[in-house]
Amino acid sequence: MVEVVDTVFLDFEASSLGKHGYPIEVAWVFASGEAESHLIRPASSWTDWAAASEAIHGISRSQLVAEGSAVEDVGRRMVAVLTGHMLYATAPSWDGQWLSKLLRAAGLPRHALRLHDTELAHRNAVLDILHAADVPVNRHEIILRDILQEAQRRDDERQPPAHRALADAKRELGLWQTIRGLAGEIATRPV
Repeated sequence: MVEVVDTVFLDFEASSLGKHGYPIEVAWVFASGEAESHLIRPASSWTDWAAASEAIHGISRSQLVAEGSAVEDVGRRMVAVLTGHMLYATAPSWDGQWLSKLLRAAGLPRHALRLHDTELAHRNAVLDILHAADVPVNRHEIILRDILQEAQRRDDERQPPAHRALADAKRELGLWQTIRGLAGEIATRPV
């Protein structure tokens, strides 16, 4: 069994949200802050392109062809670096689709890496801190709800998402850190 050693937030940008869309950028950031970002050169069979998507992320297909890394290189790098870690994405159904498409195009098993919803990371962070602080279990769900609402309020006050993979992954790490901080504050209060 592979030991899970770290929490990682991952994000993709895509050519389109259509049936034949494909990943064009991937980035991840570890809880430690260590991060990577890769532009992905489209595989030869990847041709779907939406101008509306390009207007959002600002990455052109010609930029991908000129500056992107081969899908095989990106896929192998992801498996080498991310295997054994808990991978979280805010839209695991979409990001999971891009991850699967990338891994298959790289000749790797499509389930070599698994994504989980960031909501699970948030929940686990709060509950782990509350358990460690011996906060009564009957208070956990109320505290969890209040922390998540406050963290979301703070996140909403920030600039809108950048729609670039690294910036968005770092934003998710920041939200998770805020949630952990709020849980830590509550855990140190007298019962």
